[in-house]
Amino acid sequence: MNSEIAHPAPTDARPAGHTEHSAPTCHFTIRLSATPRGARLARHLAAEQLDTWGWPYATDANGTAALLVAELAANAVRHGRERGRDFRLRLTLHPADATVRFGMLRIEVTDARPGDRPPAAGSLRPPAPDAESGRGLLLVEALSTHWGTTGGDPYTKTVWCEVALGAYCR
Repeated sequence: MNSEIAHPAPTDARPAGHTEHSAPTCHFTIRLSATPRGARLARHLAAEQLDTWGWPYATDANGTAALLVAELAANAVRHGRERGRDFRLRLTLHPADATVRFGMLRIEVTDARPGDRPPAAGSLRPPAPDAESGRGLLLVEALSTHWGTTGGDPYTKTVWCEVALGAYCR
């Protein structure tokens, strides 16, 4: 069926200073139950997808990305859960190529509570030393290059972060 889709012919008319990246952007999206089991599955699936894309399980890049997914998914389950509604995990990879020395991964977790937003990036305060929670977004802020929230519709919010993965491994 996809072979029947017409593709436009390439053109040489590009804006001045335009840099063409030869490596394609990769996407992975899945809906998971807003439960601890769903959050755990999000982490495992993200690690597996990164391995497929060329960042093996044993690499720091894979471990960091899996940790970021785990934190965002756990927050979606704990703070963004609505009865009967799932959360969505989306990974977007902009891989390394001849013009870029590292891969950039965008992690997005969308939940069903648009009004329950985390504090803005850069305004997080550490929890009390004896607090049992409250450190997840501090980890996200420390390990990612950027993070924030967006609201695409009145029914959901997305918490996202971006992380540099290092050179393509395969």
